[in-house]
Amino acid sequence: MINNFETNKQQLLALHEELLSRKNEKTAFGNGIYQRYKHPVITAEHIPLNWRYDFNPATNPFLMERIGVNATLNSGAIRWNGKYLLVVRVEGNDRKSFFAVAESTSGIDNFRFWDEPVLLPETENPDTNVYDMRLTAHEDGWIYGVFCSERKDPDAPAGDLSSAVAVAGIVRTKDLKNWERLPDLKSKSQQRNVVLHPEFVQGKYALYTRPQDGFIDTGSGGGIGWALVDDMTRAEVKAEKIINFRYYHTIKEMKNGEGPHPLKTPKGWLHLAHGVRNCAAGLRYVLYLYLTDLHDPSKLIAEPAGYFMAPQGEERMGDVSNVLFSNGWIVDEDGKVFIYYASSDTRMHVATSTIEQLLDYVLNTPADGYRSRTSVESILKLIAKNKNDGKN
Repeated sequence: MINNFETNKQQLLALHEELLSRKNEKTAFGNGIYQRYKHPVITAEHIPLNWRYDFNPATNPFLMERIGVNATLNSGAIRWNGKYLLVVRVEGNDRKSFFAVAESTSGIDNFRFWDEPVLLPETENPDTNVYDMRLTAHEDGWIYGVFCSERKDPDAPAGDLSSAVAVAGIVRTKDLKNWERLPDLKSKSQQRNVVLHPEFVQGKYALYTRPQDGFIDTGSGGGIGWALVDDMTRAEVKAEKIINFRYYHTIKEMKNGEGPHPLKTPKGWLHLAHGVRNCAAGLRYVLYLYLTDLHDPSKLIAEPAGYFMAPQGEERMGDVSNVLFSNGWIVDEDGKVFIYYASSDTRMHVATSTIEQLLDYVLNTPADGYRSRTSVESILKLIAKNKNDGKN
């Protein structure tokens, strides 16, 4: 039995190392806006084996996986000490999510987790579940992590074990290893999609919010909100305005939310967000871009019609099918952008682009006219332009 144990262990270790060291490959040329890659960057199988297996043959003679991992998804991202770091949402077989840091030197492959997952500090009201951390290196010198903290709804009827209350949990760190828990964000509405702007605005901290009447239902919430707060150690949303609205018969008619914090560019603040609509197959999540004013980040400048990225091929299959979600991207000094996104709440991918390409896309793609006729008119303008250019 012990000999079989050791043989199986070595085979398990070898297969795991083969996965971790696998080179990623570019897919065939796409739409000229971004580059997809063949392999996911992080899956449940990337989780360290000693987090999942008891390697003592006396206590685990059959080499069983003791602690199962269901998915790796919705990762915050940051460039740190020359490495590309993801704070990954790891969901166990028990449905509880937690955070773990994985790093890569290339940003597109060879992601390896740090030795231990994050033991997140709790407030006086312990979280039942935590997920989807957005990372912001703020100009105040701290790295903030804003995430969803979920707890059972105390006002739910007896026997209702699914109703939940969501708030924005907040931590900060200087090294991504020691985390200080701050009080949860105070807000009149449920908030589980909050992002911290990287700079002070009017001397205050700025938050992108998504006010919701309930845990699932957006209700009267009109879209992505904007709020200024005095102090992140006692953060409270006292007033917010919608800066990116939901619209009927669009990719974001049901709800929308900010992804990672926006990137500062010469043309304005570049935003990556997700839009949700309902269809026969259920909720469909896609990604879209928009641009706001450099001096007033709450002022919309440009927004192309439709989605920027949508699930393709195997990305459409998983725990929650037909979903793309992103809450992390990294820009290099040369303008290369690494977009980290999850597909179907199951695995993490990367796509690459550049600030130049993304700005070209945002500023020169037609906006949504909100009617079928206006969509055709945009196509006719492009046809006419191509005819005229062809005469030159």
